Amino acid sequence: MDAAHQQLVEYTALRTTIAQRGTARMVLVPVTFIAWAATSIATAAVITVAMSTLVPLLVLAAGFEAVFALHVNVERIGRYLQVFHEPSGGWEHVAMEFGRRFKAGGPDPLFSRLFAIGVSINYLPVFLTGEITEMVVLAVLHLIVIYRIRQARIFAAAQREADLQRFRDLATAPPAADSSPTPS
Repeated sequence: MDAAHQQLVEYTALRTTIAQRGTARMVLVPVTFIAWAATSIATAAVITVAMSTLVPLLVLAAGFEAVFALHVNVERIGRYLQVFHEPSGGWEHVAMEFGRRFKAGGPDPLFSRLFAIGVSINYLPVFLTGEITEMVVLAVLHLIVIYRIRQARIFAAAQREADLQRFRDLATAPPAADSSPTPS
């Protein structure tokens, strides 16, 4: 296989990966919230104490982490394509420039507001029925999840520029010497 054909195959595969992961993210969000609702109902029916909110909280946190991972990896693939497959321009350059020029907001690719609202709603049973110790402990745990969502959002906002620079550095750096240990 010649280099041009190999480049085209890689480019096509990576574009397909971006599309599949973007679709997976869009499916994962409602699935996460359905699982959260089902888990909330099930745990509330079985466990009548405020601690019953921990399992649904874990469902929300895990769902958010999966959405975040999909987003980060899609963005990283996009920067790779931008540097190694579209050095003189293309979709990735245009998309990035569009984002720089027109910061009018848009959809939240991490659905962070939705997840933060879900975490806040998840705390409601604690607030309504918990004892003060439970309320404080569970408030801290819920706030940790909201803090993580916020940190992920900050990371995602800076990721494009940072990854673009990293891939540019890789593209211009001389190949590293093989640092794997040699068998004796």
